[in-house]
Amino acid sequence: MFEATTILAFRGKDKAIIGGDGQVTFGNTILKGNATKIRKLHNGKVLAGFAGSTADAFNLFDMFEGILEQRKGDLLKAAIDFSKEWRKDKYLRRLEAMMIVLNTKHIFILSGTGDVVEPEDKCIAAIGSGGNFAISAARALKKHSNLDEESIVKESLKIAGELCIYTNTNINIYTLEEKDETK
Repeated sequence: MFEATTILAFRGKDKAIIGGDGQVTFGNTILKGNATKIRKLHNGKVLAGFAGSTADAFNLFDMFEGILEQRKGDLLKAAIDFSKEWRKDKYLRRLEAMMIVLNTKHIFILSGTGDVVEPEDKCIAAIGSGGNFAISAARALKKHSNLDEESIVKESLKIAGELCIYTNTNINIYTLEEKDETK
């Protein structure tokens, strides 16, 4: 995991939610506390989040969105093609970066080593330095609370922000509902 951020994604029954903290660090210095590290792609039909350097994020988001457009929004095919391209590129594959992409049907973690990982539960994924804190909190809240999916993401990211020094509690969240994907 990276000393970078925390991104948490949750795929519910008819919803997809992604959230990320706003902290940008350089070494042990906080440069900014209100960055947005998540995006809506493909006309708002796919959600994506990034852990790694900011400059790399822009390149990788643009590259993924281009492949997603070529694949006419097919997230599975786009994720596989993107990972192949990311892995083949001599510069990009050395990036210490990861992405989460999801819609209401799929959720994947992508890396420059060619990984396309669908979580075992097909429901919750996290990346970044606070990822393990966030995913642990999300699993516990899912099992032991009556919170809705968006609240689980928000509360889990708050917990990660209280524990991880590279994560803050300035949280951005995007939600995608199944009806949004059919527009």
